[in-house]
This record gives sequence, C-alpha cells and structure tokens, in this order.
Amino acid sequence: MTNLGDLEIFAKVVSTGSMSLAARVLGFSPAVVSKRIKRLEDRLGTRLLQRTTRQISLTEAGQGFYDRVLGILAGLEEAEYYISGRSALMHGTLKISAPTSFGRMHIAPHLKAFMDAHPELAINLVLTDELSDIVGGGFDLAIRIAELTDSSLVARRLAPVRRLLCAAPSYLNMHGMPQSIDDLKNHRCLPAHNNDLWRLEGPGGATSLRPEGMLVTNSSEVIRETVIAGLGIALRSTWDIGDELKSGNLVQVLPAYEGSRNVALSAVYPSRQFLPAKVRLFIDYLADLYGPVPYWEL
Repeated sequence: MTNLGDLEIFAKVVSTGSMSLAARVLGFSPAVVSKRIKRLEDRLGTRLLQRTTRQISLTEAGQGFYDRVLGILAGLEEAEYYISGRSALMHGTLKISAPTSFGRMHIAPHLKAFMDAHPELAINLVLTDELSDIVGGGFDLAIRIAELTDSSLVARRLAPVRRLLCAAPSYLNMHGMPQSIDDLKNHRCLPAHNNDLWRLEGPGGATSLRPEGMLVTNSSEVIRETVIAGLGIALRSTWDIGDELKSGNLVQVLPAYEGSRNVALSAVYPSRQFLPAKVRLFIDYLADLYGPVPYWEL
C-alpha cells in the first residue's frame, strides 16, 4: 500500500512547484523529499513529475493522480474530525496574508471570536502591503483588495469596496473645494505610491488620472494619516476612513466620482479542487462577517 506520507509530500511538491521549497515547508531535507517521490513513482510504475533544472511539472498521469490525491487528503482530514467527535473544530495552523491596514482594522478585532470557537486552530497572520507569493510563502489564503486578474489562483469575493476622494476640512478651507476632475491638477494629491493611477467612475463613465504629489511613500497608512492631517486629497476606501467621514474629520471631494467598482475584497487561495476545511471555515466566517453591505458602510 502507498505510504500516506508520500502522498502528502507529493501534493506539497506540486503545490509549491519545488522540491526544495516543499522540503522547507515540511521540515525535511531536499534529499529526503526526492527519495520519497522516487519511491512513490517506483511503486506506481509511472513517472508523476517532469523535472528540469528550473522547474517541476506534472505528467499527464501525474495530473490525474494529483487530482485524486487531493481528494484523499481532504477526505482524511474530514474523517479525522468526524471520528474524533470534534467535527465542528479545526486544528493545525492557518497561515493568512492580508493588507496591513485592513488586517489591523477589520481582521484582528474579529480573530478572538473565531479562535474561541475553534480553540485548537492556531492563526499565523502576516500583514503586508506587497502581494504575497501564496504558494511560495506557504500561505493557506490571502486577503486582497484589488481588481483581480486571471491567474492560477482562485478567489472568492467577500465584499464590495468603495473608494472615495476625500480631504480634511483644514485643507479645503485653505485651498478650496475642487469642482471638476481637471481641478485636481491644481491641488496636492496623495497617491498611495508615486506612480499610482487613480481609476474613477463618474457621470461620464470611467476615467483615470495619474496624480502627482509631493509626498512619496510605500505606506498606505502614511497616506491615511497625512490626509487626515490636512496635507492634501487622497483616494481612500470607506473601510479605512468611514469613521473620519462620519465625524467630519474628512470630507468627500467630488462625490459624483468613486473608485473603480471592479476593485473588491477577496479571499485568494491556491487553485485546487479540494479546499481544506480550516480554509473554507475561515473564508465563510469572513463572508458572513462582512456581507454584501459591510458594517463599515452602515
């Protein structure tokens, strides 16, 4: 009978695309991983992986085998939860990547309720404003706020994202309220990055501009603090500045225009037929938490 550990190693090699990376994630040496894969192929009597100096790819037989192995591993996980009488509980570690500000404001405050409900599940939450390599970084899923393009990953939309032009009253009192998109050329704008393109939708349809600002930073949180302080006009998400709009510390500018509606909050995870129960559970939790009308819009 095929060793279950060999199946797990094979699945990890395929998902990471690298024997050395799979070895690092699993805590083995590359030599051990290579030996276990060869043992599996010898037992099956067929080659599962094509190996070159640069990459690893599945053979036709390997692809069919991989699809079925994922089902076996997922089914085994579900069976263990069931037979132990803890089918509603998860165990292990769930590794998540999320944007810095969003993770701090809208994931961290809700972790306690999730972890109290699943006390045997550990969370490894990595906050970064860079796009994480989900497979290479060993992440189970990533939370992204973006206009997602086609890729080898799959995504589930969690909530819409509204982005508004805004400024502090102190800035507008000094520089005046812009009356048109063209007026923004005469104002201090605060793009999140120096080459950030603002894609907007308004009465005339979609439009875009590349704002030029005197502040250059790679931190979205710096932009948030400086727009509140009155440095200029920024394009910010309502999840980020909703409280400031309600309190009057920020004022919406050019309310006929909003950021592209193609941008959404999504959970992104490796493209595979069988999703681990712990990943599905956390994604469902966030989807129920945010919903089609997120609480920060109320």
